[in-house]
Amino acid sequence: MNNSSRISVIIPAFNEENGIGEVISEIPKERVQEIVVVNNASTDDTERIAKEAGATVLRESTPGYGRACLKGIDYVKNSARPPDIVVFLDADHSDYPEEMHQLVRPIVEDGVHLVIGSRALGKKEAGAMTPQQIFGNWLATRLLRILYGVTFTDLGPFRAIRYDKLMELNMQDTTYGWTVEMQLKAAKMKLKCMEVPVCYRKRIGFSKISGTVKGTIMAGYKILYTIFKYA
Repeated sequence: MNNSSRISVIIPAFNEENGIGEVISEIPKERVQEIVVVNNASTDDTERIAKEAGATVLRESTPGYGRACLKGIDYVKNSARPPDIVVFLDADHSDYPEEMHQLVRPIVEDGVHLVIGSRALGKKEAGAMTPQQIFGNWLATRLLRILYGVTFTDLGPFRAIRYDKLMELNMQDTTYGWTVEMQLKAAKMKLKCMEVPVCYRKRIGFSKISGTVKGTIMAGYKILYTIFKYA
């Protein structure tokens, strides 16, 4: 890794027409060779707006957060010049894309393999995370510490990872277990991981997961299932 390291940004997006344009415009463009938006069965103008903002847009017609991320990974893997670092970022404008440098810097300068943007360590706007999200993160990270011996404070979606290490993880989850799968597999493989504080604000639009009882229950179940599956 060096200061000329190439970065690809993967953004899974399901009906995020109100946020995706702002997210793309706020991504620092230095060293970013491509912004890949995966349109995950959207029925709104997400795809058009992402294209107009300059992103490469892929289509994944089967819903699933992890499935959209896998589509993006498969694309960068088969590109003529794969990146050195892959950044994952949500499309709802709840993260601050301009903080991307804080996630990438430890990989470039300190040899870290995986960096998680921790909302628990950073500043959160009031109401940006629901009580069930906060509790779920606490429970999941506590189980990761007990079962895998690794200390995280968050399963935050804003994260950066070395491309070669991402390939070694052989990610599989197609839905809500995606983020925790990456973290526990990194722990099992003894990758060098760290967290950096990131700011977090209320998302633009309605959350398809934490905004519904069904989504919250399904996400919680899948996260716990994934944690125990690999233990």
